[in-house]
Amino acid sequence: MSEARPPRGASGSPAGDAAARLASAGEAAGAQVPPVEVRFPDIARWAAGNTGVPFVWRHESDRQGPDVVVQALTHGNEVCGAIALDWLLGSGFRPVRGTFTAVFANVEAYRRFDPADPFASRCVDEDFNRLWTADVLDGPRASAELARARALRPVYDRAEYLLDLHSMTDPCPPLALAGRQRKGLQLAQALGVPAHIVVDGGHAAGRRLRDYAFFDDPVDPRNALLVECGQHWERAAPRVARQATLRFLRHFGMADPAFLDEHLDREPLPAQRAIEVTDVVTIASDDFAFARAVAGLDVIPKGGTLLARDGAVDVTTPYDDCVLIMPTRKPRKGETAVRLGRYVG
Repeated sequence: MSEARPPRGASGSPAGDAAARLASAGEAAGAQVPPVEVRFPDIARWAAGNTGVPFVWRHESDRQGPDVVVQALTHGNEVCGAIALDWLLGSGFRPVRGTFTAVFANVEAYRRFDPADPFASRCVDEDFNRLWTADVLDGPRASAELARARALRPVYDRAEYLLDLHSMTDPCPPLALAGRQRKGLQLAQALGVPAHIVVDGGHAAGRRLRDYAFFDDPVDPRNALLVECGQHWERAAPRVARQATLRFLRHFGMADPAFLDEHLDREPLPAQRAIEVTDVVTIASDDFAFARAVAGLDVIPKGGTLLARDGAVDVTTPYDDCVLIMPTRKPRKGETAVRLGRYVG
């Protein structure tokens, strides 16, 4: 896998050179900051694009087929997708049918990555993945993320199938976020990875790209899948992103069998399990705190267990064997603290 030079931060120093400082600083401060175990690719070679939109590359086969989009860097510090796309484009991949489009989305946030403050480069002004309704995209508000979203919107409008590669703040097994429609679950099951599939409707703070327009329409065949590949900077995450991408392309008949044979993992896949989200804990006050240590995919055995306090309100688990999905590291009013679900099927 190609992992070229790391990006340069605002100061001009290479971000990858300070990974060791990050780990030692985190230990000294008592903060649980995961180490940076991967190098960040220099994606400047993809800046020109070939579509008229920077960092967007489209390759079309002479055989009819679907319009498939794979996206990285929805958030600037989620590097695994960028590593996977940098490798795929660098390999000279071309679809054997249909149209393949590679998107590096929030490049401006990515350029700001600083391992001394690695969570800060998630976005520039606001979350790129909470903008995907017509009233927001067509409204008067301005931000770096909205400008990029508006530029990329035509790419998504012509897409039939979208794979959005993400990663998570804290260590957690990889997750496929399939949305609330059955077609999303079926797409995740067709890929076979990751082992855990989350059936959910998103966030109160804004709509995700995977839920944009027709992707969330149960009768429209166009479909999207969001894959959380693991913790942001863990060594295993780029492999998950690459394997998910290859399986996505294989599912739609886009990749040459010889290419897949060379690069797809051969190990048997574990059985997948689906988790249906039943409750979303949205933070209502500036005084929110978890009442216990939490981690992704923790299962709380007893319903009524105190999970958090939001001002004067106790947040408790609504039923037995409640699964915690992606609890937040940094609670903020109006945002999701955690999603609650249960295994189904």
